[in-house]
Amino acid sequence: MAKANLRETDLYAPIKALLESQGYLVKGEVGAADVVAVRGDEDPVIVEMKTGFALSLLHQAIDRQRVTDTVYVAVPRGTGRAFAVSLRKNLKLCRRLGLGVIIVRLKDGAAEILLDPAPYRPRKIPRQKRRLLREFARLAGDPNTGGSTRRGIVTAYRQDALRCLSFLEQNGPTKAALVAEGTGVDKACRLMSDNHYGWFDRVDKGIYGLSPNGCRAMGDFADEITRIAAQ
Repeated sequence: MAKANLRETDLYAPIKALLESQGYLVKGEVGAADVVAVRGDEDPVIVEMKTGFALSLLHQAIDRQRVTDTVYVAVPRGTGRAFAVSLRKNLKLCRRLGLGVIIVRLKDGAAEILLDPAPYRPRKIPRQKRRLLREFARLAGDPNTGGSTRRGIVTAYRQDALRCLSFLEQNGPTKAALVAEGTGVDKACRLMSDNHYGWFDRVDKGIYGLSPNGCRAMGDFADEITRIAAQ
């Protein structure tokens, strides 16, 4: 069935068959709900259907949560990488909203439950929390404007590189151990050796100076260098 000819009503029969196979009595367009299923004394199941994931579908499903906790959204299964990526992201969103997800394969009328409704309990990742707070603590001042694109963001790592850069500009080629001591950047040797920004030249074993890019960076980041020094 061509996507342009898809209708929400095309999803109804497969969804009805799926729910009936689980012992539900199913009816369409009951009140404001697309599909309502009832089984004994259990809370009703509500399914909201669309021909694709859309914000309006989620809005409708959230409204139905005022009636029951068992609310699903249903869309047809697509093909290709774009659909797979979209499905993964929308499953994550629906899990956060406490919504279930049903996918309908229209070529053979098969409906499949990919996600059941459940209260969302996010799994905390302590490692990410520690990394976030470590970066917050290391970052000198507040050099970035919230909402900026990631390109050009000043990180604690960049600030450490700028400290080393400024030290070498003032003192000339210097042993890495002395740069670490003079700047307070414990990992100055590794930082200059990795040379992520291309600002440093190794002029001898363990001795670093400014590269041409580093000299230019002194001008490009003059304001940030001055601000770091004032912290």
